[in-house]
Amino acid sequence: MANKYYYGVGRRKTSSATVRIYKGGKGNVTLTTVNIDSMKLEDYFKDSKHLIEDALFPFYVLDKGLRKEFDITINVKGWWVRGQAEAIRLWIARALIEYYPERRNQLKPYGLLKRDDRSKERKKPWLLKARKSPQWSKR
Repeated sequence: MANKYYYGVGRRKTSSATVRIYKGGKGNVTLTTVNIDSMKLEDYFKDSKHLIEDALFPFYVLDKGLRKEFDITINVKGWWVRGQAEAIRLWIARALIEYYPERRNQLKPYGLLKRDDRSKERKKPWLLKARKSPQWSKR
C-alpha cells in the first residue's frame, strides 16, 4: 500500500466507521469489526447487496473506474448494518474530496458530505417508550 492515506471517522445513528483510504491501490476493500479480524466488504454485506452499493456510492457518483485506484481499510463498530454502511459512505465521500477537491460539486447534490445526525429518542420516565404513555382511565 502507498504511504499517503486519509483517515477519518464517519458516524450514523449508533454506528461509527473509521476508514483509511490509500491512493495507488488495486481496489481492495477490507473490513474489520469487533468479532471479525479481516474480510472483504462484499462478504460482510453479502445478504444485502444494496448496502454494498450504498457504502461505495461516492465512487458510483464520480466514476466507477475510480474505485480501482484506491485501497480502503474499514474498522466498523455499532449496531445495525444499515447505519454502518451509511457511516462508511460518509467518510469515503469526505476522503475523496481530499484527493479531488474540484469534484466536491458532484458529490454535494446527493447529500454525501453531510452527516445525518438523527438517532433514536431516549425513553422518558413513566412512559412506555419515548412518547407513548400508558392508557389513561378517568375512573
